[in-house]
Amino acid sequence: MLKIKIIVIDRTRSPFLKQGESFYLDRLRRYVKAEWVEVKPARITQGKPIEDILEAEGKSIAKRFVEREYNVALDRSGKAYDSEGLAARIEQLSFNNNRLTFVIGGPLGLSKGILGSANEVFSLSKLTLTHEMSRLLLLEQLYRSFTIINNERYHK
Repeated sequence: MLKIKIIVIDRTRSPFLKQGESFYLDRLRRYVKAEWVEVKPARITQGKPIEDILEAEGKSIAKRFVEREYNVALDRSGKAYDSEGLAARIEQLSFNNNRLTFVIGGPLGLSKGILGSANEVFSLSKLTLTHEMSRLLLLEQLYRSFTIINNERYHK
């Protein structure tokens, strides 16, 4: 069975988004082994360069990578897919990989190191989204992808 790991910075604070994450994570687990990993955020202090903060978070993320995983970073500069295209890409990746990892950064995004070491960079939208909203959108789109792959009636 395919294993999907989702690495995020910090925990979700918004109750309604947390509820949505749980809802779609449970649904996603019908199709894959799903693991949710929350990484402690770097402390944002006045005067500290953003690059230093991102680098510290990047090191924490990299520690959660496992050899033989196919790593996908989420960033607005990444490749955008429609739902059918994302489903096709995930299905294609699952033929050659039994472990996919998706990484969502914190409010400042992801470090250049994480973006550069990822096998691919996907975009959920060209719009600026909160990192918490991005988590829910990713989970819903992953669930939608597997319903498309399995010819189920969720996607219209």
